Amino acid sequence: MTTSEDVLDALVARVHAARPRLPGPGAPEPWRRTRLVCVDGPAGSGKTTLATQLALRFACQVVHLDDLYEGWEAGPDGGARRLGEWVLGPLAAGRTGRYRRYDWVAGEYAEAHDVEPAPVLVVEGCGAGARQVDGRAALRVWVEADDAVRLDRGLARDGSDAREHWLRWMADERTHYAAERTRERADVRLDGVGRLLEAVR
Repeated sequence: MTTSEDVLDALVARVHAARPRLPGPGAPEPWRRTRLVCVDGPAGSGKTTLATQLALRFACQVVHLDDLYEGWEAGPDGGARRLGEWVLGPLAAGRTGRYRRYDWVAGEYAEAHDVEPAPVLVVEGCGAGARQVDGRAALRVWVEADDAVRLDRGLARDGSDAREHWLRWMADERTHYAAERTRERADVRLDGVGRLLEAVR
């Protein structure tokens, strides 16, 4: 998935037009406020590519939830929880966020990464747009693609041995998104090739 320049222009304009919401109420007056951009949607839909394109436009950091999941078993709920505890909570309080990257090969957490207050922060992954970002996000983007397309993309990346992991993950996603109503709450929806489906708000 590669999003067209016209669609990127529209997303960038929406972010610039939104007021920064981090840090939150009650935090010390910050030297810099942050516009949070959340890119969510099921695995293999094209979130990472879009997040990279946005980061290049904004010259900003991207937090990938793939680095926060504790392997396949944690699911989107686990990634969303760690995002809140390690990154969004501290930023909302006016502090620097910090997370440890999960090494999927070694099966353990590796080096730490700081997330400093910045004009824009992009967060992407399954669970990036959970309800905890409401009131914090400048823009919530939903990206979707057919299940068969997503599975093909995932197995091309991770290998055919990962098929059962992928099928279980896809089931976990459905449960997570039904509970969080992420698609319904999104400000903008894109399809799996980067076309604008609808601007909801």
